[in-house]
Amino acid sequence: MLEELRAGLPDHARDLKLNLSSVLQQPELSEQQLWGTALASASAARNAPLLQAVAAEARSRLSPEAFRAARTAAALMGMNNVYYRFVHMAGGDYADRPARLRMNALARPEVDHADFELWSLAVSAINGCEMCVRSHEKVLREKGVGPDQIQAAVRIAAVIHAVAGVLDAEAALA
Repeated sequence: MLEELRAGLPDHARDLKLNLSSVLQQPELSEQQLWGTALASASAARNAPLLQAVAAEARSRLSPEAFRAARTAAALMGMNNVYYRFVHMAGGDYADRPARLRMNALARPEVDHADFELWSLAVSAINGCEMCVRSHEKVLREKGVGPDQIQAAVRIAAVIHAVAGVLDAEAALA
């Protein structure tokens, strides 16, 4: 399914075709990190055909717990990125106030905490939340995740997001 989707990208997205293949084969990431990042990113990118294609591939490569955790990271960051982007942009004393938003999954994910943080970072990059990107990157570095792994995850997020945009534009023009 994913290969068909990739092959169906228009000629003006040729670089994305090439990048989609290469980012899903990065040796810096474990299979769980790679496919969890792709799944969380596709969830955040909100393009149904892309999400379906990535999810079909991810199901065969992730445990049920990791599949669920990647989707949980996307869901949780969908909320947090809006809230913390507001806190960052508004300034003032909002940063000193409790968020009062449930985030239990962030503290107790079903997978290795570093993997969950990596997926949260990828989604936060897609959603453009500087505060969350900085926070997740810091936690990842403290957990021993190196810059090559972090950059690999963000490359996946960037390509997945761009492919979703092209697919949305093509559907709008059809």
